[in-house]
Amino acid sequence: MLWSYVQLDDGTQFAYSETREDGTVRVAVERPVDFGFDHAECFLPAVKWFNVEGFTADDLNFLTEFVSSNAPFILELAERQKAGPAVSALAP
Repeated sequence: MLWSYVQLDDGTQFAYSETREDGTVRVAVERPVDFGFDHAECFLPAVKWFNVEGFTADDLNFLTEFVSSNAPFILELAERQKAGPAVSALAP
């Protein structure tokens, strides 16, 4: 399952998974385009893109910078999701 993290002004949406057994977190990015979406995925803490469709090298450089700078927040949120809804609801 993925949870929404943020949506940029151009409609690009970032979502994350709970922390996986191996300690990684899946991040998925979608950007609306005519008749569909551009799409890319990576795992944190390493930001190596896969399943990339529609994003240019410059786009991926921006996404890498954005995800890397937001990684501490995304990793914390993912860990809260793994802990369960009661913990997530109580946490600030």
